[in-house]
Formats: sequence, C-alpha cells, structure tokens
Amino acid sequence: MPGSHPHNGKGSDRTAPEHRHAAGGGHLDAHTDTHPHQHSHEHGHAHDRGLAGATRYLRLLRHMWRSDVSAAVVARIAPRLGERVVDIGAGMGPAAVLAARCGATVIALDPTPFMRRVIGLRRWVQSARRCISVVDGAAESMPLADGSVDAAWTVNTIHHWTDLDRALSEIHRVLRPGGRVVLVDEDFDHPSHPAHARVQAGRAQHAHHFAVVDPVDIAARFARLGFAPITGGREQIAGRPCKVVHGLKR
Repeated sequence: MPGSHPHNGKGSDRTAPEHRHAAGGGHLDAHTDTHPHQHSHEHGHAHDRGLAGATRYLRLLRHMWRSDVSAAVVARIAPRLGERVVDIGAGMGPAAVLAARCGATVIALDPTPFMRRVIGLRRWVQSARRCISVVDGAAESMPLADGSVDAAWTVNTIHHWTDLDRALSEIHRVLRPGGRVVLVDEDFDHPSHPAHARVQAGRAQHAHHFAVVDPVDIAARFARLGFAPITGGREQIAGRPCKVVHGLKR
C-alpha cells in the first residue's frame, strides 16, 4: 500500500543495472534469463520508487510480512514437489516462503531493490532457502525462458502494473502448456474490506492514482491469448473481498 493501498509488499522501483541477479544467495538455473526479450528498467508505478516508497513499506512491515490472502492463494495454486513457480511482485515474500515449503522451486520476482533485499534476508532463515531465488524483474518483463514455469501468481500488484497487455503476454510466455495462473487484488474500495476507511483516507491525502483492476476484462484478455478455462470475478479470499483471475494455459 504505497501511500494508500495496504498490500503485501509489492513494489515497483527499477534501479538495479540488469536482471541477472539472484539475491540472498539464490541461484538462477539454465531456464532463467535465456530468452531474447530486452528488459527495460522503467516498469512499475512511479509512486513506489525511491526512498519515499521504501519508507512507506517500512511503516507497513507488519501488513506485508504475513498475509492470509497470500496463504490462500498459495493453497489455490497448490505448488508440488519439483515444480518451478513464480511469485510476481513477491514483495517481502509471504507467498514465496510458503510455496517453497511445499517443495517447489520458487522464483521470487520483484522490481524493487528494497524488497529484494528484504526477501533475500528472509530467505536465509527458511529451512527451504535453497528452493527460493530472488530475482530482479516485473510482470511486464520477466527474465525467464519461454514455457519454463508450472505456475504463476501475484497478490496485490495488478494495480501497480503499467502495461496490462504486456504483463499478461509475459505470463502466457513463461508458463508451460497446462500451467496454472492465479491473480488476486484485494478490493480495498469495497466497504466490507477491513482497510476500506484507511485506504479512502490515504487517497484523500496523497494525489496519486493506481490502475483500475477489472478481473472480467483481464480474464477476457487471457482467453484471447489461449487460456482455457479462465475465469475472472469478485470473491472472498481469507475473509476479504478480492478481485480474482484464475485458469490454465492451453
């Protein structure tokens, strides 16, 4: 929640020199950073960048370190032993560490140097730390080979994306046929959301705007890319109203 969105530590700063970095001692295998796409460092919402963004994230540490919504998303993805999965906008890693405990190899992808440092440190206290690689990347530009992952998810980052079609195309590209996707943004505008009042107050205080997330539209775009089945709508996850897109790549 930079300024007003209480999300799970999903940032958007792009200041690292290039993508070949696995923080916290993680390693990149032969599937990583081998595709010919060029990666720009201009992805992400400008409001999340720099010292001000990092300061806001520190204030929200307790909200971002652990997330019932992230735990529910990992349960829905159901990572399996030996699978390779990607947490897009991993933030402080609440979903990535849970997926690694399932035995999957987890790529914790985040464009924010601050977030990568945090999850890189968090990785070291995990028994499954060898299963986690912390990688510089964004939804719109993932340094992963075509068809190299079994599942992809994100929690509370879609409203930060600056190029929706490019992000969805990247997800389609990196997933193998039959690969699973779950995209979730909490609906902070819904009056029943526990953070609704705080979000509205934050918006009144900060003159910034994030992208509107329409799960039905996202599902339709995914369908045109070749996802089936694919659904998008609103539902309760971990007791919170959420916008949800989930399905399989054909």
